[in-house]
Amino acid sequence: MAAAFRKAAKSRQREHRERSQPGFRKHLGLLEKKKDYKLRADDYHKKQEFLKALRKKALEKNPDEFYYKMTRVKLQDGVHVIKETKEEVTPEQLKLMRTQDVKYIEMKRIAEAKKIERLKSELHLLDFQGKQRNKHLFFFDTKKEVEQFDIATHLQTAPELVDRVFNRPKIETLQKEKVKGITHQTRLKRIAKERQKQYNCLTQRIEREKKLFIIAQKIQTRKDLMDKTQKVKVKKETVNSPAIYKFQSRRKR
Repeated sequence: MAAAFRKAAKSRQREHRERSQPGFRKHLGLLEKKKDYKLRADDYHKKQEFLKALRKKALEKNPDEFYYKMTRVKLQDGVHVIKETKEEVTPEQLKLMRTQDVKYIEMKRIAEAKKIERLKSELHLLDFQGKQRNKHLFFFDTKKEVEQFDIATHLQTAPELVDRVFNRPKIETLQKEKVKGITHQTRLKRIAKERQKQYNCLTQRIEREKKLFIIAQKIQTRKDLMDKTQKVKVKKETVNSPAIYKFQSRRKR
């Protein structure tokens, strides 16, 4: 009951408004309230204490003091910068690292090759654009037969199905049996679009597998060059092939 009475009393009490900046001081901006002053004062005192601590640290500094980090840091434009140290790697370690790189790339290439084989088995490459077109030769005895040649009549199929690489039934089959499978044009277009998407994916994977093979060959060539055997460059390195070297033959003990 008391809480309800307090709420009712607060709803009737006068609203207290903050004083704004007087008119003759408008050019100074907004009137600063106590909460704004408190934030500004705390920030000022924090900075002053930090400067005081720095002055004390500078006064109490030992000129003979040494840290190991001093050997790796240099002063550049008033800022301490850590020097970049060169990695000390022996030829055996470098050769091992190159071997690991070759193994990793070869593993990736084999994974891509397996995916390519799986896609090829699913798609059968019947109407693949990158595949070489098959040739069908017809032989005739006379020029008259060549001039009167009609491919649809010769293959005994409808003229609309001549360009098909697969699923090209004869006219007898079309007359005897009903059309099976999907006949709606929208679904046929969707299936053709999905098949084309799969073919594009296959093309990209084949290109990626070729690039990985070239990279592996180039890394292997650089690894072989670390050998101290005398060698002569036979062919320069290109984008699609590594450099070819001829090494001096040495008898292995």
